[in-house]
Amino acid sequence: MRLAPLLLVAGLSVPAVGATALPNEPVAAVDLARYAGTWYEQAHLPMFFQRKCLADTTAHYSPNADGTLEVVNRCRTRDGSFSEARGVARMVDGRSSTLEVRFAPQWLSWLPMVWGDYWVIALDEAEYRWAMVGAPGRDYLWILSRDPQLDPEVRARLIEQARAMGYPVEKLIDTPQVSQEAAEAR
Repeated sequence: MRLAPLLLVAGLSVPAVGATALPNEPVAAVDLARYAGTWYEQAHLPMFFQRKCLADTTAHYSPNADGTLEVVNRCRTRDGSFSEARGVARMVDGRSSTLEVRFAPQWLSWLPMVWGDYWVIALDEAEYRWAMVGAPGRDYLWILSRDPQLDPEVRARLIEQARAMGYPVEKLIDTPQVSQEAAEAR
């Protein structure tokens, strides 16, 4: 008879399937100077603008004098060539972990629709070796690493964290990092 109350209590401590157990919010702060440099994409949610990217996807961030970051995204396409997109990232409300990114020409920067949300939702705060980027609507998600291959345990932990935050991780697309040329291109 004592087993039934224990099972009830145990059942109440497990979140319901599909329930969000963690808030979807950015980390407290990001040192943008330390965040600068090259990041290797490990996985991402399907995005229209990444439809041609098959492998060797990287993001390179460089600080600008005005406090923004220059963004250069690069990936290998089906024919083996590289595709590159250049943009700029800016802080929102003075928060270094809540950014907006624009790849449209600068003369269009006054239009709100050309800016996309870029929230750093997880970060290796000690060494800046990995990061996870999301958005308020949970429609963007990238897992990034300073190395072409992220430790599988760290990757699994990040995916579980994203799941608990309500991201549709079952839709994640793995990003192969196979080309030495991609690493040397930086």
